[in-house]
Amino acid sequence: MAGEKAHHERCGGHGHAHTAHSDVAAMIDRARAFAAARKLPFTEMRARVLTVLAQEEKPLTAYELVDRLSVPKIVQAVQVYRALDFLQEAGCVHRLASKASYFACDHEHHPGEAVVFMVCSHCGTVQEAPSDLVAQGLQGAAEHAGFKPAHPIVELEGECARCSETKAA
Repeated sequence: MAGEKAHHERCGGHGHAHTAHSDVAAMIDRARAFAAARKLPFTEMRARVLTVLAQEEKPLTAYELVDRLSVPKIVQAVQVYRALDFLQEAGCVHRLASKASYFACDHEHHPGEAVVFMVCSHCGTVQEAPSDLVAQGLQGAAEHAGFKPAHPIVELEGECARCSETKAA
């Protein structure tokens, strides 16, 4: 819980909302540094995919990315999937399994940190919050089953504060 409290204090006491107001340049710098540390190229396609996702207010599927990136030149889905794989490994993009969609992440996570994605079923926005308590529960369940989790992530679908306020008004 102490780590969770410190993280929330650093981040203004709330989860991270992923909006089009993210610092795209900082995310690209982080992805570029990840590539350089592994002696990999940081391609134009990786930069374009990250930029499109960072400018969106809600997650996009790979095929929505293909459509957006295919102007003026057609982009193949395999190019987008390769870029997404790299960007996920770099920690700059997350995948929502329930929606088979992707969104940019403008902050770094600690290794093994459990993350809760809260997906609004009305507007489609995603908020994200780390949780030590969830991490402990997932680790206990995994150990009991003899399972070794790679990415401890939980997705919650519901209603964001903005949509809840709009309904109440």
